[in-house]
Amino acid sequence: MRTEDVLAAIATGMWRWDNASGIVTLDAEAARLLGLPARPVRLSEAAVRSRFHPVDWNEIDGVVHLAVVEGTLAEARLRIMDERGRVIRTVRSRSKPFVDGDGYQLVGTLQEVAEPQPGTAARTPVTGDWRRSREAFLLDAGRALAEARSTAEVLRVAASLSMPGFSPDGLAVFGVAGDRLTIIGHHGHHAGDEEPFSSMSLDTDYPAAEVARTGRAIYLPTPQDYLRRFPVTWPLARRFGRQSWAYLPLIVAGRTMGAWMAAFKHPVPFTPDERSVLTTVARMLAQALARAGVAESERELSLGLQRAMMPVLGPGLPGLHVAARYVPTGGGLQVGGDWYDMIHLPGGRMALVIGDVQGHDVRAAGLMGQLRIALRAYAAEGHRPDAVLSRASRFLYGITDGETEYPRGGTAPRPGEVDGTHSGDAGTRFATCLYMEIDPVSGTLDIARAGHPDPAFRMADGTVLLRATAGGLPLGIDPDTDYPTTRLTLEPGETLMMCTDGLLETGGHDLDTGWERVRALLEGHDGNSLEELADRLVEAVHGPGSHHTTGPLADRREDDIALLLLSRRGAAVSRAPRRTMMTVPQAEQQRIASARQHLRQLLHDWTDEEQVDSAVLMVSEMVTNVLIHTDGDALLVAEVTCADKTRRLRVEVSDGSDELPHKRHPGEMASSGRGLVLMEMLAHAWGVDPRGEGKSIWFELHEPPRAESGPRPEPVG
Repeated sequence: MRTEDVLAAIATGMWRWDNASGIVTLDAEAARLLGLPARPVRLSEAAVRSRFHPVDWNEIDGVVHLAVVEGTLAEARLRIMDERGRVIRTVRSRSKPFVDGDGYQLVGTLQEVAEPQPGTAARTPVTGDWRRSREAFLLDAGRALAEARSTAEVLRVAASLSMPGFSPDGLAVFGVAGDRLTIIGHHGHHAGDEEPFSSMSLDTDYPAAEVARTGRAIYLPTPQDYLRRFPVTWPLARRFGRQSWAYLPLIVAGRTMGAWMAAFKHPVPFTPDERSVLTTVARMLAQALARAGVAESERELSLGLQRAMMPVLGPGLPGLHVAARYVPTGGGLQVGGDWYDMIHLPGGRMALVIGDVQGHDVRAAGLMGQLRIALRAYAAEGHRPDAVLSRASRFLYGITDGETEYPRGGTAPRPGEVDGTHSGDAGTRFATCLYMEIDPVSGTLDIARAGHPDPAFRMADGTVLLRATAGGLPLGIDPDTDYPTTRLTLEPGETLMMCTDGLLETGGHDLDTGWERVRALLEGHDGNSLEELADRLVEAVHGPGSHHTTGPLADRREDDIALLLLSRRGAAVSRAPRRTMMTVPQAEQQRIASARQHLRQLLHDWTDEEQVDSAVLMVSEMVTNVLIHTDGDALLVAEVTCADKTRRLRVEVSDGSDELPHKRHPGEMASSGRGLVLMEMLAHAWGVDPRGEGKSIWFELHEPPRAESGPRPEPVG
């Protein structure tokens, strides 16, 4: 008996669908089932499609595509429509694709199945509640996998997925390394269970190895299927007590990067709907693993590059302790131009360097590495700080071609902005830098500054001052720039902070509001552990607390952060004088405002606000008189000393002129001559002292007792 006669006897029709030509061939029974005359016929794809319910046709199209990709059977339930659009029967289709080049032929059978109960809608297995559950699951899985940032996170998400109706209890992700199969991660197994699979040859008769070789999925609904197809490795799988297995390829950009195993303790028939869900999850998992792998490679490259360029702080000099931090910006390769360095110099001295090359990219990192090496070389030659920065500026100007010029004395550009361009733009790059030499015996600091933020000092009693230092243009802008040196002293128990502008401006702050945030942290620290202080400063900018200390600006400007802390050990006397000094040059008269602010910072805990205002007024008059009536600079020295329960402020302003000031009696309309009159009215004591070269004008203020100005903290120096 012919095959056609046997199939007709059991009411089963045959069909052949040629995808390349779009022709569908039906035998007599298949034609009858489709509502056509019961005779063999060849129809166009459009004519056959008109016989199926539109929803079912869309579903079978996806099922067939999946079967072609995997080389498996395509199964579906289809509603047959008549010319009036009424459902006349429901048939079950089972077909097998035969791929030939770019096209394929689908050969299968059609068989009528029971009609639905009256009053219910005929539906395929992928409609209704199951479909809604599947779509919700896939949306949730896609979102969770898209948010995973590392391979470990991807594996945790994959392990937590609860597939609708058939959740696996065991998962494994396999990778390919050369000709070996490796385990990337697994779930639902005990530690050590992965050992037999961790370095398996791709030629092994194992499902994951075959999937990795061929790129085609393997479904094993029963243990018998597993034993029949993979008898060699069946003993490895048998001990886990599973009933069904699905092995799917992880494919990215046409390349099979590994395999994903989903194992079940209950039997799973792997219907087309279930295979569709598994295939979709495998594709999303492959994309997530690829993204995570790229991100991890970039992070490793960034860290390796930055580690190679950033120094490892060696042992500090006796009596000095140093702590440092570097935090890259949040995106891309996480490399940039910020750096710090510690250089041991001849004679027992040490140099600290911190700087910021314009930009947050690989080019900025490369220039930073070159500039750091150049600075170390110039320092090793024995040059003083001003000469080191002058040579470094010429070096950077030379290697960046010096294409952009800025007028001498003009406003220096900030890192990241040159003529309105941003840090990623091509062209000339510049760098800000602060170079400091330290004598560990005396605590003397010789500082040269190239467009960089000034250093901050935390005194032994917790007072924090931003010490103004002389400086020049950023490195690389003008090859002939001079960098004057400022000499300061780090007293025992004091801490110095050097940082790049990223520590101040990150989080929407500008330099002023960012400094207030950092100053509050410095004042609140006990001054004992530099490492703890460094962590707290970085945490304030990048940690959870930073969300509560964002600045007033709408645009968050993220930047690299470099931080150096230096403290001088020794017997910090609790009642030691609180002292500061600064120079106001003739060419920078705007720094009179800095002098006023400097004095207010020194007197931050002075109990009488009126005395603070008086001191600021007198300092302003004294410095202004020096700049107007002499040709030299003004040197301001302020000191707070303690005696029993009271404190005394002494301020001196020195200059190089031998001409002594004279007390005058200015009239109402006079524009000058009030300086000495103010000191006589406001100060407890004042005077003018001639010196070998120049003179010094000074005044003293005594803090009133507690009873006169209310309660105040225990006075400290």
